Amino acid sequence: MSVNIEKWDVEDDKFWNTTGKKIANKNLWISIPALLLAFAVWIMWGMLVTYMKDFGFTFGLLEGLTEGTSEYEKALANINAMYYTLPAIAGLAGATLRLPNSFLIALGGGRNVIFVSTMLLIIPAVGAGIGLGNINTSYEFFAVMALLSGFGGGNFSSSMNNISYFYPKKMQGYALGMNAGIGNLGVATMQKLIPLVVPIVFFGAVGTGVVKGVEFAGIQNAGWVWVPLLAISSLAAFFGMNNVITGTPELPSTTKGVTNTLIMVGLGLVAAAVGAFLLVGVKVNMWIVLPIVIILAVVLMKYATPSAIKANLNKQFSILSDKHNWIMTVIYTMTFGSFIGYSAAFPKLCQDIFPEANYRLWVFLGPAVGALIRPVGGIISDKINSGAKVTMVSTLMQIGAALAVAYFVIQARVADNPLDYWWPFFGCFMILFLATGIGNGSTFRSIPYIFSKEKAGPVLGWTAAIAAYGAFIIPKVFGEQIKAGHPEYALYGFALYYVICLVLNWWYYQGPKREFDNP
Repeated sequence: MSVNIEKWDVEDDKFWNTTGKKIANKNLWISIPALLLAFAVWIMWGMLVTYMKDFGFTFGLLEGLTEGTSEYEKALANINAMYYTLPAIAGLAGATLRLPNSFLIALGGGRNVIFVSTMLLIIPAVGAGIGLGNINTSYEFFAVMALLSGFGGGNFSSSMNNISYFYPKKMQGYALGMNAGIGNLGVATMQKLIPLVVPIVFFGAVGTGVVKGVEFAGIQNAGWVWVPLLAISSLAAFFGMNNVITGTPELPSTTKGVTNTLIMVGLGLVAAAVGAFLLVGVKVNMWIVLPIVIILAVVLMKYATPSAIKANLNKQFSILSDKHNWIMTVIYTMTFGSFIGYSAAFPKLCQDIFPEANYRLWVFLGPAVGALIRPVGGIISDKINSGAKVTMVSTLMQIGAALAVAYFVIQARVADNPLDYWWPFFGCFMILFLATGIGNGSTFRSIPYIFSKEKAGPVLGWTAAIAAYGAFIIPKVFGEQIKAGHPEYALYGFALYYVICLVLNWWYYQGPKREFDNP
């Protein structure tokens, strides 16, 4: 079978049963582990920074300071905030790279794009392994590796786009649900796997020492463990996947497809790197950095992309003038943005609030619950014929759970034994993850009922990209509020945002002046 498939008509039952089904399933089951690994490497910094704190990675900022002095304590608080910035940088890059990834399949071909995007993740995995092997590694090095981990966040858009071309309409729900659902489990997989491999002295590290019963030589396994898995997945994509003419009208050679992919990814990386530099190097406020990065990414895509797709891009950019595109972007960010942002911040948040808890044993459950429940939100929406109704319920759950988590954060801070509130805190956070997952499914279900067929695809890609900035916003906000001594303020802010989303959903899709009837 040729890598490039020029005859592809999966809506023809005969073609599907004799030829298409086998090829489609092969591509799906190569795509799923690649996307799972992409999510794992993208969000791994939320877990890595907990080990960096335990093992004393202070980036040279404590040199010359006397322990116990106010200057020393202030430096420690700054270092802790910097830990939160690493997953935020990865989140910023991953969300930004989703924008060019939304259009990559048409330009590079599915097989070429999945191969390249998976291979690129080996760079931050190796870099993390090297950096964690030396306690004197600079913060700038880790920041660059976190930036490059954003390749994994961008992969979601191209992966979902690619799989949609392999299946007939009647099986799109199954194919996309499997790809997205199991792919999202990469976060939970990472949060479970890293604590298992760090205690094992497998790859030799520079330095010695033991912290909390774990030898320092094992910490770099948290980066290296992904390298062989990524290499296998990349080779599987190269030798096992296909480019189909329905997704890529001008089927490219491998060289051309890889080159086009690298160009587009490079444009997104430039925008993300500018944002990371402003954030870390110039210390510009995150709320200023965010719009700068989004606008820069759109401008680069509009004016610096290959001429072959400029016309296609300009046509799809028409969604930016549609009011409901922005409304659904705000609402979807509440769901997926919260899911991915909490996933990135949860391990470090647990470490800071409950340092004596065995949190690493349990944190993976949050992302797992959120990912596994996602299809249920869509199924329930189909059953009652309304995604907006399910979104309303899930939003109320998010508001209540966020406020409950804030309550137990306060109780833990003033308690003689904070561990008394660990399980109530953890349980309410699980409800928060559950609600974000349900809303993920219900919101995506609403979009095809609000927009025309021509607009629905670009809107899905745009909302998924912007929502991914939750992986940037939430860790950064938690880091700032932890430093200020009031992490509950972050949760109050998120709850207020959820209330705004609740009002938008009701006003435009449920209330007496609704513009669409419970889509």
